[in-house]
Amino acid sequence: MNDLHVERARQPVRVLLADDEEMIRHGVRLILRHAEDIDVVAEAANGAEAVELAARQPVDVALVDIRMPVLDGLAAIEQLVRLDPKPQVVMLTTFGDEENVTRALQAGASGFLLKDEGPQELISAVRAAAAGDAVLSPGVTGHVVRRMLQGGGRIGAANGAGGPDGPGQRLAALTDREREVLAMLGEGLSNMDIGRRLEIGLGTVKTHVGRILDKTGTESRVQAALLAHQAGLAG
Repeated sequence: MNDLHVERARQPVRVLLADDEEMIRHGVRLILRHAEDIDVVAEAANGAEAVELAARQPVDVALVDIRMPVLDGLAAIEQLVRLDPKPQVVMLTTFGDEENVTRALQAGASGFLLKDEGPQELISAVRAAAAGDAVLSPGVTGHVVRRMLQGGGRIGAANGAGGPDGPGQRLAALTDREREVLAMLGEGLSNMDIGRRLEIGLGTVKTHVGRILDKTGTESRVQAALLAHQAGLAG
């Protein structure tokens, strides 16, 4: 049994829903109830409430709408990723929100989820986020990264690690294996795919990814993917 299965056996994935539309929250909650390893522990009708609830009761995954009153989703994401422990934040969006998707990823979101996704896709996305994977298919990851690069998108720095430095300097502290993993993040590969390619365990992959984020000052694997492209590690 791998590390992820052990964790899930101990405790379900704790989810926070943040959306100003009660019907959306209700529908998502009903879908997630079908998964025994997922538990919706909090719901918020605006961004400020979402941050307050997550600070009071730690959650593993926060599903956050982009357009909310009081505090919008983008501002909420920026505050959520500063919490300790930090939840994995997935933006709930519509297909036409590409600019907001880019801004959310730059703010530290783990990915985005379309509101019209099917039930199984929603459940799989929550599990993927809890496992530390980006909630983006490889093709979508590449599309978003290219858009960010074309728009001059910059990567956020979680801890100031080389914030103003160029991409090459921010990679200086990485080991050769961590550079390999970073290049695969740039390809949009999941932890499982990386493990298979390198013939290493899922727990080891998660450790490498965590160290990469810490050493490069990136908030999410999507930001790390962007860094890989900027540094020339991924085509």
